Amino acid sequence: MSAPFKTCRICHCILNSRLLTGYALNISRRYSTDPWKDIVTDVQTDIVVGNRQMKISSGKLARFADGGAMVQYGDTSVLVTTVSKTSPSPSSFLPLTVDYRQKAAAAGRIPTNFFRRELGASEKEILISRMIDRSIRPLFPPDYCFDTQVMCNLMAVDGENDPDVLCINAASAALSLSDIPWNGPVGAVRVGFIDQEVVINPTRKQQHHSSLNLLVSSTLESKVVMLEAAADAISLQDFRGAIKEGVSASKEIIRQIQALQQKYGKPKRTYAQPLKVKQEIIDAAKSISENRLREVLQDAKHDKISRDNALSEIRSSVVEMLKGSFPDADASQMNQAANTVIKDMFRQLIIETNTRCDGRGLDDIRHISCQVDLYKPLHGSSLFQRGQTQVLCTVTFDSLEASIKSDPISVILGAVKEKNFMLHYEFPPYATNETGRPGAGRRELGHGALAEKSLKPVIPHGFPFTIRLTSEVLESNGSSSMASVCGGSLALMDAGVPISGAAAGVAIGLVTKTNPENREIEDYRLLTDILGIEDYMGDMDFKMAGTKKGVTGLQADIKLSGLPLKIVMEAVDKAADAKNRILKIMNETISKPRQEKKENGPVTEQFNVPPSKRTKVVGLGGYNLRKLKTDTGVTLTPIDETSFQIFAPNQTAMMEAKEMLDELLKEEKAPELEFGTIYTAKIVELKESGILVTLHPQIPDIFIHNTQLAQNRVNHPSALGLDVGQEISVKYFGRDPATGQIRLSRKVLLSPATTVIRKLLSTDDKRN
Repeated sequence: MSAPFKTCRICHCILNSRLLTGYALNISRRYSTDPWKDIVTDVQTDIVVGNRQMKISSGKLARFADGGAMVQYGDTSVLVTTVSKTSPSPSSFLPLTVDYRQKAAAAGRIPTNFFRRELGASEKEILISRMIDRSIRPLFPPDYCFDTQVMCNLMAVDGENDPDVLCINAASAALSLSDIPWNGPVGAVRVGFIDQEVVINPTRKQQHHSSLNLLVSSTLESKVVMLEAAADAISLQDFRGAIKEGVSASKEIIRQIQALQQKYGKPKRTYAQPLKVKQEIIDAAKSISENRLREVLQDAKHDKISRDNALSEIRSSVVEMLKGSFPDADASQMNQAANTVIKDMFRQLIIETNTRCDGRGLDDIRHISCQVDLYKPLHGSSLFQRGQTQVLCTVTFDSLEASIKSDPISVILGAVKEKNFMLHYEFPPYATNETGRPGAGRRELGHGALAEKSLKPVIPHGFPFTIRLTSEVLESNGSSSMASVCGGSLALMDAGVPISGAAAGVAIGLVTKTNPENREIEDYRLLTDILGIEDYMGDMDFKMAGTKKGVTGLQADIKLSGLPLKIVMEAVDKAADAKNRILKIMNETISKPRQEKKENGPVTEQFNVPPSKRTKVVGLGGYNLRKLKTDTGVTLTPIDETSFQIFAPNQTAMMEAKEMLDELLKEEKAPELEFGTIYTAKIVELKESGILVTLHPQIPDIFIHNTQLAQNRVNHPSALGLDVGQEISVKYFGRDPATGQIRLSRKVLLSPATTVIRKLLSTDDKRN
């Protein structure tokens, strides 16, 4: 971008519009006509079963952005905009920010929080943002280090078509149409597998019957850029076929974006490229450090810490030597030269020797050890150690009331209403010998979500407890998310959860040798069960989990601008083979869920209550239920009008709760009334013709007519000063022979005493 436009945002926009429309535009015309009205275009294509069309449009909304695109599929619409600064960032990598936000208004709802407005990003929004980021980041030029933001707004959602795939395609279109340097476009589709057939972009209803939920982002050359999958132990053959079908289906989207770009796209801006390191400096750094690097990188005795320290010492010494040889060179160039030499040497040794820095072959997995039942008070626990990656997993049971309740917006967007299985992933800083603030960031949420969906297919349907599985990484040297799958599976079996089968996960890495001119891959090596340094120095982190039966989860982070299908299929096969080997090792510790319950394990029972006694169990305003939980820790969850589900943290608490419930429902025998006896009754209701009183909880309420309330005539009970809750004395006169109703009288108890009558008569005689 030329200098005069850097200081004026309005002029910058005018320049963009001129480039977009292809004709000169002066300022006066800018304010007298709409320069965009003739460039709005719609591109439509049928890519799925059901005659649903995907419409891609641009040029009408958010025109101040560097690029924008609207994608509509069914009645779901998303708007994606992108803006990139024109001044470089001091960072040595691309500072790309992707924000996806779902709006309540798009679903015809009002947010349910206190403020009734959208707040911070939810877990679902963060996961979709990460997925979009992984689909577009690899296609930026390696030397493009300008602050770039991609914002995805959910405009409308129909509850049938998911917006996440649309956001990837809209981001691809927005970047392609913009002047931001980007080597796209990409296309993305969701792949389902229903009744042994592949379905492209299944509806929300179809997804409920699908054994696969696969997202594929790829280029026109059939190169895979991003993979994300959750599956119900789908076979490898079907899984490979689904990936191929997804890559093929995305090509039509890419062609339409390319057609839009060729006709209306802006010319890509030129940018100030960072100063490249002189080749002579790189050659000098290589000659200084090559032998030492070979020695360190081929010494299998090094662990993570010692290897990192050794490489750091070599880097520091190389920089110091280069300062003497190149006094005019910048310090950052010397550091970059040393890093380039270390990375190139690391990759070269693997390709040349087929041996990795820890001495393993390409397909070898690290030493694995497993333990279960670590702490007696826990419902389930395990410790999974793979090399220097150590994960502690714990299982906690709770009542179904503790399940996660989704908000209405998430339900409309395809989430379940209640989730009774959750996995929380923790990565404290000490796991990598660092200091920092603990907490769950975007990385932790992403790793936890991957492990959760990899284990979810083995959880039995209708399980009577809510399960919380925690995975705390105590040591990390690569693939901690897949270690969480292995440790989580062991902990679930230790807790006695009747899972359908053990699950394990492994990460596959990649090191390539590319042609410097066309960037095509000339040679490559796939690495099974990668270390942290192999992830950092390599080109891919391909994480796959599953059972002996098939695949349950997949996430591929690809750093290249697309990966050929041949390499992807090889990675799937290698991951499947390593996964089966890991399962055999895990089975030596525990091969099936525990049959016997632990002493401290929770228990649940169904408790039947007659409808007439339901109020006694619940209590006024739920008082009895709250008191039961406070006193015993037991939770009662209503199932229907006649039954409750009882959850108790242990058998002792269950017995105590049952005693309290029995006391509440204890039948009190109605007492037998004696003829002529005076009883105390409590008024429960006033009527015009009389009152209702109660004598005993087991005796139905009794009606006393006005004629039996007083000696004189009574028009309404309130005239006697009677009120609800007042206690009065009544006399029992047996039951009515015709109706069988109890007969009570208050009037007979109000007759004047004989002595009093005599005094009244004596007084009257005197007056006469």
